[in-house]
Amino acid sequence: MSGELHELSVSELSAAIATRRASPVDVVEAHLARIAALEPRLQAFVEVYGEDARLAAEAADKAIRSGHGLGALHGIPIAIKDLVEVEGRVTTGGSPSRKNAVSAHTATLVKKLVQAGMVMLGKTHTVEFAYGAWGTNQHMGTPWNPWDLATQRTPGGSSSGSGVAVAARCAPCAIGSDTGGSVRIPASWCGITGLKVSVGRISTFGVLPLSPTLDTPGPLARTVEDCALLLGVMQGPDPLDRLTTRLSPIDPFAKLKRGVKGLKLARMPESERANHHAEVLASYDRSLTALEALGAEIVELPKMGRSFRENGDLVGRIISAEIYPRIASLADDRAAQMDEAVRARVLAGKDISARQYLDILAERECRKLEFASGIEGIDAVLSPSTFTPAISLTDVDQTGTPAVSTRWVNFLDLCALSLPNGMTAGGLPTSLQIVCREGDEAHALRIGWALQNATDWHKKAPRLD
Repeated sequence: MSGELHELSVSELSAAIATRRASPVDVVEAHLARIAALEPRLQAFVEVYGEDARLAAEAADKAIRSGHGLGALHGIPIAIKDLVEVEGRVTTGGSPSRKNAVSAHTATLVKKLVQAGMVMLGKTHTVEFAYGAWGTNQHMGTPWNPWDLATQRTPGGSSSGSGVAVAARCAPCAIGSDTGGSVRIPASWCGITGLKVSVGRISTFGVLPLSPTLDTPGPLARTVEDCALLLGVMQGPDPLDRLTTRLSPIDPFAKLKRGVKGLKLARMPESERANHHAEVLASYDRSLTALEALGAEIVELPKMGRSFRENGDLVGRIISAEIYPRIASLADDRAAQMDEAVRARVLAGKDISARQYLDILAERECRKLEFASGIEGIDAVLSPSTFTPAISLTDVDQTGTPAVSTRWVNFLDLCALSLPNGMTAGGLPTSLQIVCREGDEAHALRIGWALQNATDWHKKAPRLD
C-alpha cells in the first residue's frame, strides 16, 4: 500500500493507520519521497524538515502501537505556510529581509496540531508578507501550479506553496492564511478544498501579521471532511489572542452529513456574472443544479446596494494602512530587496490618514449590519471562487487582483469554503465558494460536504508522474 499513500486524503490516511494497513512511518516516507521527486520542478517548499519528520513519525507509530494514540490526526503529515512561526526555525514570511529570522516561539495553531500528533513536513512558499493573491514572489520564487507542466500558471496567493503541495500530493493537507482570499484562491486554482474561517476562530498568535483586523489562518486539504478535522483541532480560545474569545468552539461534525434539503442558498446576482470566464460560470451553474437536486432551494440574493467589488475594494485599503507602519523602513528603502508589486501595495498605506482608516472601519460595521439584514432567512451565498481558471504568469497584471470574488467576504466578516466543482476543456480546475455568516463554518462545511459527496471533482489530480 505504501506506493499509494500519497494519493489518500487525511481521513483515508487516518483510517489506514487506525486499521494498521499503514503506519505513520510509511505515510511520512511516502510524502517525503513525493517531495524529493517533484520539488525541484514545483518549488512548493521553502524548507523540508525531513529528519525531524521521520523522528516524529517513528514516535507516533510507537505511541499508536502501544495504545497511546492521540486521535484521528496522529501521525498525519502536514505542511505549514512560511508565515507561521515554529520555535528555532526560520520564518521568512516570503521576504529576503527575513532570511535569518529564527522564531523565538511557536504559533498556537502549530502547538495544537503537534499536540494532536501531526507531523510537520516543512514550510511552504508565500507571497512576500502574504500581500498578493496571484501567488507570485519576485525574489524567493513562485511555486509551479501542477495542473499545467508546459505553461507556468498562477498558483494563487498568498498561500501559494500550501496550495501546490496539497494539489501535487506532496502533503495531504496544509495550513494557509486568508486576509482577502489567500486560502480560497490557491484552493480554486490548484483544485483543492480551502476553508476561510471567521476572525477569532483560530488563533493568529505566532502568525506574521498582514492585517490584524482581517487575518485568519485556515486549512487547505483535498476534502471538506479533512478541513473539518483540521478546524476541530485548531479552533478555540487562546489567551495570547484576545479575538479568540469572540466565538465559542463548534463541533464541525455535528451536522456535517445532514445534507442540504430545505436549506435556502442564494445565487449571486445577474450583475455579478460579468467578467467571469464562460467555463467558470458553466461549472457554477452545474453546482447550483446539483445542490437543487439534493433538496436545496436556490433563491435570488436580495439587492444589497453594493457589489462584491465595491465591498472588497476597501479590504486593500485596510491591509495597506495596517501593514505599512510595521514594515515602513523596508518599503521606503528603494535599495532594499523587496518584491516590487508588494512594495507598491504596502506603500499605498503611507497616504491613508488615521481619520480615513477609522472611517473605513466604521463604514465596514455599517455594511456588515446591512448585509446581515439582507440575507436574513438565507443559509449561504454561492459564487465562483475566482473569475477565471489559473492564468499564465505572463498574463498577470500586478496592479489588479484576482480576489474580487473573495475580498468582500473578509470585509463583511464572514466565513467561506472553496471546493472544486469542475474542469475546463484545457484541464484546469474551477471552484465554488460557499459563504456563510460569521461563526457559521459548520454550515459551510455541511453544504460543501453534500455537494462534494454527490460529485467527484475533488478526486481529480494533476498528472505529474
